[in-house]
Amino acid sequence: MALKTAERVSREVSDNYVFQRSHLAYVEASKLVSGEVLEIGTGTGYGVDIIAPCVERFVTIDKTRSEDLGIMPENVTFKEACVPPLPFDDDSFDYVVSFQVIEHIRKDREFVKEVHRVLKPGGKFIVSTPNRPMSITRNPWHVREYSIVEFSKLFDGFTKVEALGVEGNERVWEYYTKNRESVNRIMRFDILRMQWWLPRWILQIPYDILNRINRRRLHNQNRELTEGIAMSDYAITAAHEGCFDLFYIATK
Repeated sequence: MALKTAERVSREVSDNYVFQRSHLAYVEASKLVSGEVLEIGTGTGYGVDIIAPCVERFVTIDKTRSEDLGIMPENVTFKEACVPPLPFDDDSFDYVVSFQVIEHIRKDREFVKEVHRVLKPGGKFIVSTPNRPMSITRNPWHVREYSIVEFSKLFDGFTKVEALGVEGNERVWEYYTKNRESVNRIMRFDILRMQWWLPRWILQIPYDILNRINRRRLHNQNRELTEGIAMSDYAITAAHEGCFDLFYIATK
């Protein structure tokens, strides 16, 4: 089986724990969006079928086109672009959605300002990112991760910001605990704490290999738990330190 990079959310069954909460973000966004919508970070495109039926026009962009992207609905346009800046005029979209992307972007403040620019007055930015206190180890694909306080500071230009988060039930916490224990067993060999000071590019391939080995081992040892986690095991709530992801809705 091919190695799945941790840069993108994978549909591999051993990644079900992560995929289901990412899926929830799109479902929650689909209840809010309408009109003309921009997505930043197409990934493998699993969000297209969720968002597109709810809107008039859906533009989705990514730095590369995933091989998983097939034929898209008539109201959907894919554009290859690196951001920031955003290749669109001012006041172009009613909504901008971006899930599990901003942690990969070096110029995060410029990124948020660009989103603000392309939103129409009253438009909303719906965005998610990992909640740093819940990260078990460093992900070298991420430029940074945010606490609630740090993330909230990015939205100064917006008139209203709803600070929400994605939390899990007992089933999710059982998996999280087993994953944390497994990762800690691996990281005990990092006696020099190299994961925290080596350049990201050096760590990415070793991280991908160890991450995949760990998740597949957890799946083999806990098939019912891993495969049994569903989107309904996650919920959107007010942001707090124990949320797995931060989920913000910012109004221009």
